[in-house]
Amino acid sequence: MAMKALRYFGARDIRCEAMDDPVLQSPRDAVIKVERCSICGSDLHIYHGHGFSEDIGFCVGHEAVGEVVEVGRAVTRLKPGDKVMMSAAVGCGACRSCLAGDINRCETNSGACYGLSAKLQGCQAEAMRVPAADINAVKIPEGVSADQALMLTDAMATAWFGARNADIASGKTVAVVGLGPIGLMAVDSAFVMGAARVFAIDPVPERRALAQANGAIALHPDEAPDLIQEATRGRMCESVVEAVGLTPTIKLALRLAGRRGAVSVIGVAQDKRFDFPMSRAFGAGLTFRIGTCSVPETWPELVPLIQAGRLKPERYISHVMPLSDGAKAYAMSDAKTEGALKLVLTP
Repeated sequence: MAMKALRYFGARDIRCEAMDDPVLQSPRDAVIKVERCSICGSDLHIYHGHGFSEDIGFCVGHEAVGEVVEVGRAVTRLKPGDKVMMSAAVGCGACRSCLAGDINRCETNSGACYGLSAKLQGCQAEAMRVPAADINAVKIPEGVSADQALMLTDAMATAWFGARNADIASGKTVAVVGLGPIGLMAVDSAFVMGAARVFAIDPVPERRALAQANGAIALHPDEAPDLIQEATRGRMCESVVEAVGLTPTIKLALRLAGRRGAVSVIGVAQDKRFDFPMSRAFGAGLTFRIGTCSVPETWPELVPLIQAGRLKPERYISHVMPLSDGAKAYAMSDAKTEGALKLVLTP
């Protein structure tokens, strides 16, 4: 049998084509009927041809929710009919780290992300295979909508992780550089964590307006350093979250951090080298953190906040489109046209 899937064939060449249906490869696997999937900013690196493998023809995507249709005989926590959300990255599901939700430290080095190569096919398709399903797929909690659960598979989790890495706490002054969906969710996270002021920085007026509507002080990158210096009387920001991953934006983030400040970079690094300002960082006593989050580790904090209505990540979904329009959706997401923020695809 064949299903429809978004497949990568080269730079800016994503096609909705037929692909073999996923099948169980282990007694611990599950097959999920995908009900909603979404395009992540990191998917655009693959779209640009800067992928993570030499493969072509593989299914892309790592953010999805759906319904269990088949489970292996060793799966005990899930059954057909369960509505589930999948962490963007998976682990072995058996070691101490994976069982604690810390997939990044999988002790068997089995960590992987969906949709980077043929090794683990992506989820922008009608169905997907989930390895070690008892850990890597979780029933959608009561009081969490499908769209909210979809944001929990990566975007909201990454934003929360980035804010935590910036040491945001009650009363602090925060800057968020880059207001894509994750940056906007980082703004919301900062306020939930108790930030007194959040400066939201992006060159796109519409994205600044969204952040401002949610209580942030919205600034263009060109004016941000001077205006923040004036607003803080030279103290600058105690916490900075960078959600782009480019050298100029990382440099800006470091420039906005005040003495003993923390800079958290969650934008996927697009430049192989970066000239780190060692003298300035040493003199100011800066903390600099960079990396990806282990999605399940964030859920115990995030799920209650979403259930209580304190975080509403679904509001950054700008478009819902059929999977068959996947090529158009990628082009829109890349060009940021038609107010594109978070694009959701429905098989």
